[in-house]
This record gives sequence, C-alpha cells and structure tokens, in this order.
Amino acid sequence: MPLNRRKFLKKSAVTGAGAALAGTVAAPAAEAAQQHGKDKGHKPAKRYALTVLGTTDLHGHVFNWDYFKDAEYSDTAGNATGLARVSTLVNQVRKEKGRENTLLLDAGDTIQGTPLTYYYAKVDPITAKGGPVHPMAQAMNAIGYDAVALGNHEFNYGIETLRKFEEQCDFPLLGANAVDARTLKPAFPAYFMKTFRPKGLPPVKVAVLGLTNPGIAIWDKAYVQGKLAFPGLEEQAAKWVPKLRSMGADVVVVSAHSGASGTSSYGDQLPYVENSAALVAQQVPGIDAILVGHAHQEIEELRVTNAATGKTVVLSEPLLWGERLALFDFELVFEKGKWQVESVKASLRNANAVADDPRITKLLSDEHAKVVEYVNQVVGTATETLTTVEARYKDAPIIDLITKVQEDVVKAALAGTEYASLPVIAQASPFSRTSEIPAGEVTIRDLSSLYVYDNTLVAKLMTGAQVRAYLEYSAEYYVQTAAGAAVDVEKLTNAGSRPDYNYDYVSGLSYDIDIAQPAGSRIKNLTYNGAALDDAQRFVLAVNNYRANGGGAFPHVASAQELWSESTEIRTRIAEWVTAKGVLDPKDFASVDWRLTRDGTPVF
Repeated sequence: MPLNRRKFLKKSAVTGAGAALAGTVAAPAAEAAQQHGKDKGHKPAKRYALTVLGTTDLHGHVFNWDYFKDAEYSDTAGNATGLARVSTLVNQVRKEKGRENTLLLDAGDTIQGTPLTYYYAKVDPITAKGGPVHPMAQAMNAIGYDAVALGNHEFNYGIETLRKFEEQCDFPLLGANAVDARTLKPAFPAYFMKTFRPKGLPPVKVAVLGLTNPGIAIWDKAYVQGKLAFPGLEEQAAKWVPKLRSMGADVVVVSAHSGASGTSSYGDQLPYVENSAALVAQQVPGIDAILVGHAHQEIEELRVTNAATGKTVVLSEPLLWGERLALFDFELVFEKGKWQVESVKASLRNANAVADDPRITKLLSDEHAKVVEYVNQVVGTATETLTTVEARYKDAPIIDLITKVQEDVVKAALAGTEYASLPVIAQASPFSRTSEIPAGEVTIRDLSSLYVYDNTLVAKLMTGAQVRAYLEYSAEYYVQTAAGAAVDVEKLTNAGSRPDYNYDYVSGLSYDIDIAQPAGSRIKNLTYNGAALDDAQRFVLAVNNYRANGGGAFPHVASAQELWSESTEIRTRIAEWVTAKGVLDPKDFASVDWRLTRDGTPVF
C-alpha cells in the first residue's frame, strides 16, 4: 500500500485496538529482584546478554538524499535517512556489545519507494540477463543483515523481480504466511535460526519468525492471485512458534510487517487483520519480542501481556527509511539446564546523530549517480508553477494533470471496443503536500514527486449510483465543520485518521462537498455534462491498481467489472504525456470540478 508519512508514538502509546492492548501492559520482568545464585552456598548463575537490532520500511533509502528535491534529505523534525547512516549505528552497537552477541533484522518494505529502487526495477532492471545487483541487496549484504521479513511493497514489481532480489541477498527473506496458493506451504523461508556460542557458556539458540501482510492479496492482486496466498499473522504465528520452541529455540523473535494498532485499511475485504503485531503478542504464547513494521510509526517500546502465559512481549517499531535503529536488549539466565529470558528492554537510536558510513556510500556511489542523472532529465517546459500545497481542500490543477493523463490513456486503450462510447472519468489523490512542478524546465524528478507510488492504471465499469457512493465515501476525509465556524485548514482534513492518499478527486463530473453535513450526506449538486447525474448511467473509471483492488476500501470499485489494465506505471504515463506535449500548460488539463461548501456557501 502507499506510504503513510510519519505519526510519532512514544513509549507504550498506541491507537485503536492497540490502545486496548496497552491496558494489558506488564511490568518489566526484571523489576522483581532476581537472586539466581546469590544465595549463600550456591554458585553464581550463568548469564548472557544478547542484542537484536532492527530496521523497517527502508523503502529504498540508501543515502540521506531526496531524489525528488535533488538535495540532502531534510524534514521539520531534523531526521536523517538511509542505510549508510544505519550502518554507522550498527557498527557502534556491535562495538559496544560485541558483534558475536548481536543479530540484525529488518521488517520489510525494502525494494520500493525511491527513484533508486524504481531505476533498478524498471530502467536498468535486475532481472535483465547480466543485469545489476540491486543496491539494497548490496548495501544490506555489506552491513551484514541476518534476516529480513517480506513487506507488501516487495511484490510491487512482480514475483520475478522479488525472486531475483532474493537470489542476490546473503540473508533469507522470511514470510511464514506467504504460502503457495495450491499447496498452502510456505513459498519463502518461514524462519531463521542462529546459534550463539558465548565463551564458557552453553550455546544460545535464537529463532526469528518472519510474517508479512495479508493485504498483499488485495494490493498486488494482479501479481499474486492464484499463485500466493497470505493468511493471518496470528494463526501462522500460533502454528510456527511452538515448532520453533520444539526445535530448541531459547529466544523467539518475530519480524512482522504489520503495525500494532489492530486496525485494517481494507475493511471487511479480508478476514485477517492488517496491523496485528500487538494481537500476535497477546494471543500467541512463546514470543519474546516483535520487531514491528508497515505502519511507519515510531514506537520505542510497547509491552504487551500474553493472555495465556501472563508473560511480557516487548514490541518496537523504528519509524521508517532508516531514520531509527531498534535495539532489543535481552538478559538471559541459565536455569534448570536451559536458558530463560529474564528481561527484554527496547530502545531506539536516531540516525541523525551519526554520519554516513563511507564504506556504504563508496560502494553505491555509481548507482546513486546514475539515478540522479536519470531523474534530472528534462522532459518539457511548464508555463507556470504548479503545486499540491492546497490540493487537500481545493481543486488543484496539478492533480487535474494526473486525471487528464489517466483519462487519455484509458480512452486510447478502449478505442474500437464496445466501451469506447462511454464517458471516461478518473480518480487521483493528493499524495504529497509539498510537490511542485516549477515554471520553466520540467524534469522526471518533478513529475515523480507528484506521483510517488509505483501504481498502474485500471479501467473499471461503474454506474452513476456507484460513483455517487464512491464520492460520499471519499468525502468522509473532511472533518464536519458547521456553517459560520472558523476554518483551520490544518484541522479540516484526515477525519478518522484517514491518510491523504485515501481521499480521491474524480474528474469529468461537477460536485460540491458540504462539510457542514454528516458523513454520507455531503455530495451535493452532482452533475455530468451540466445535467443531474443519472444513477443508471454507465461510466468508465480510470483508477490506480491500489484503489481498483480494494485499497482504502472504497465502495464498489473492487467488485466492478474490469475493462482494461496495464503494467506501465502512472508516473511513466505522466512523463510520456508531458514529453509528447512539450509544454505543460494548465489550459490543456485544468478544470474546477469540485469545491467545499457549507450549507451551499463556498468555504474558500
């Protein structure tokens, strides 16, 4: 699914179902004074300290670089990104703890998210004969990752690309719940085992169970349908954790590409929870810690009590893009002939506190330079500056560019078919709040910043009534605001925590969104070609594959008849359209299709 930008969670702060789980938070196991051999006449107990390190949602960030701005990455929080910074942090921890006492994991979403990863999937693909080694494989191999869980975005470029990436990695890609659709057996390794041999102590066996997101079945349906299935994390963890314990695992860590909130973005389309890491901790006995991914949140330490055993499971999510490194510090004690986990403590280290590891920057400097050159290619000229700054609450020409391109591509694709005479309308979302196409020369990076996801285009057959319901659902994005009340644009949107990418414009129609009305009753004056919309009229909706497959749980679209689809990214179609035009002039694509009102009076 598309990238959510950041939402910071401090210690043990969660939302939704996760908040209820936080009520089961346990006191640290080490709070009770442990004597273990200190009593008179007994030998000191054997002890061992182990540290598990973790990253997640790297999304192709090797360098602290923003390819869309052609500059070092920066944000208002002062964060730094990339595996080059992570490598420095990892080196520090290995020096402190002893490399032989550490394990390095990742919780997925590795090979999609930046022009760097796009370039090596599409422009100079790793799947080509004699093709390059993926930059993420090179960097992670060099840093020395032990195991990585599959993320949903690993499937965005198809199974062939994922398998080639897997082949290039010196570590396993784990996915216990990524199973063969026919046999239901794991299609990827379910777990990773490593035995630590501390000097003078019994060996310590650590098992890592990898779990990925059930939403892959929706979000990348075109690639996985009939080939792979993705059952729920809880049921698969319940299957595998006892096996790992029976194999002698002294410590069980789960690397889960699944958030901790207990919520799902896909409604009831799947019987499995999208963000179920805390539920896994609560429901499945035998887990000591969970490295959390997918939600792009910062959770330093969340302690959840397992319902069956009463034991504490420690969770941590290190934000995204390599901005944080999670540390799980384990204290083990050898009792009654076996190792026991006495305590686990989670903490985060910040990538902005260190410099890049020159070993990593040198390793990938050539790949980086190629991508910088690629994204700075000039493809046209803009007559004026276009920006998304106000696109969440005003019909912005820059979003109309996306819908115009989609309309044109679908019209051309359906020419000569029985659907050629139907009106084509299109959806698009204000993905970014900061995208800008400047007046003057337009580059690939300008257009890529407008459409940051690797979505492709689908044509769906919809009725007027279905389109109306679609718009009503989209309009739930706005906070209900009474007529006459002050309007703060920073508080006007994202009602119910809905992200910007789950708010859609729909082109080719005219409509008002009355934010004074309750959700479900906001679409007013809905017309097509100047006449009130006929609920029975048929339309072709040009829609991205994420939405077409049910992403965001918009009504009707996932079940609607598919008329056409393609594998070329919408971003590429935009670049082709601009290149063909030569000049990017709003008069060729902009129109005012919708506006916000309150009781019929425009808000702006």
